[in-house]
Amino acid sequence: MRLSPSSPTIGMAALLLAVPFLLATPDARAQSAPAAAASVAAPPVDLPATNSSADAPARASSTDQVDLDDIRNFSRVYEVVRQAYVEKVDNKTLMKAAITGMLSGLDPHSEYLDKDGLAQLSEDTTGEYSGLGIEVLQVDGGLRIVSPIDDTPAARAGIKPGDSIVKINGTLIDAENVDEMFKQLRGKPGSKIDLTIVHQNSDKLIDLHLVRQNISISSVKVRELEPGYVYVRISQFQDDTAGDLEQKLGQLIAKNGAPKGAVLDLRNNPGGLLTAAVGVSDDFLDAGTIVTTRGRLQDANMSFNAHPGDQLGGAPMIVLTNNGTASAAEIVSGALKDNRRALVMGQRTFGKGVVQTVLPLDAEHAVKITTARYYTPNGTSIQAEGIKPDIALADLTVNPSDRGPVLISSEADLPNHLANENAKAATDINDDGSAADAKLATSDYALSQALNVLKGMALRQPAAVRR
Repeated sequence: MRLSPSSPTIGMAALLLAVPFLLATPDARAQSAPAAAASVAAPPVDLPATNSSADAPARASSTDQVDLDDIRNFSRVYEVVRQAYVEKVDNKTLMKAAITGMLSGLDPHSEYLDKDGLAQLSEDTTGEYSGLGIEVLQVDGGLRIVSPIDDTPAARAGIKPGDSIVKINGTLIDAENVDEMFKQLRGKPGSKIDLTIVHQNSDKLIDLHLVRQNISISSVKVRELEPGYVYVRISQFQDDTAGDLEQKLGQLIAKNGAPKGAVLDLRNNPGGLLTAAVGVSDDFLDAGTIVTTRGRLQDANMSFNAHPGDQLGGAPMIVLTNNGTASAAEIVSGALKDNRRALVMGQRTFGKGVVQTVLPLDAEHAVKITTARYYTPNGTSIQAEGIKPDIALADLTVNPSDRGPVLISSEADLPNHLANENAKAATDINDDGSAADAKLATSDYALSQALNVLKGMALRQPAAVRR
């Protein structure tokens, strides 16, 4: 992706849109990224109306000087806490708390990052960490396995969904130490760890001796819902999401042929990298604006445009959203909706319409601060409002209806009926697809509705376009 030219001031490289974020250095824009155009837009929005004279910025800033009384109050509060707080607090802790409080008072997304925070940030947005390859949930003061990742130490050891971890390195897990035990699951690659687990519906303890390794989590899953209809699930926007999507979707299309339609599932996607959102949007657009950003710094004013080349070849699309669809996921939803490339189905999105930049302070500390607002192709800010779906769906689950056995359901059940002269031998006339629809609807109501709408959209495609 072509980003705006580097700035000598701040290097607005890491435009990030939701926790988790990626730690970026000021020259990160030189790295390769998904193809999409970007150009510097309007001048900085904080320029004074009359800025012809050299001292205009100085005059503007002189009206907002720090009051000496405020400095005195800060010093007094600092000293009161240091001397009178019920427990002794060292100066380093107090200064960190002061910085954290200053940033948290701005908005919910700006924060101070120490070494651990930076490490977590990098892990989340790269999808890479060192551990065992299991998704773990804290339940009733214990650790339960949600799922193991394929080809990881956990999967190779036979850990299964629903298993419970009873001990780690011989220490019994309880409500008092569960947080500390959870942290021990990660560690340096090559380091060893002993787990005692119990399988679901079993009381037999199993001791496992595992070695941690580097784990890479894919944010993209692609499969066929049924012949001709593709399902794409993106769980978050990592730095490799667009490339991973292009590879997996390309392989599926090469195997099964051009699709009739696709469902892009962005439900409960918390966001991630702006560049990844732009790349994914560009994969489904032939032209048009993807997103624009505007802030006080010149580098915060950017516009991203799509390039020719739609991976689906114009086949109809449905984007599934809910209240957990946030930030970078909202950029993709807004880009596809405003460019009339897809219908948005589900619930209103979260409404995070601001951009954060990670600015390093030194090797182990950084500030993640909100630097811009972003706007959909129609120029709409979704901040605190979200994206309204084209087709609203309540968050429902469905169950099959109870009905008694039916003796006669068609002409074929009547005695002495005339046979169909064109009927093929061994054809099951009852297999009309309703059983498969019921199975999908009971497991994922919103997805089944999206597929039904998608089929209708595919039927309306011109014959030359319809596969």
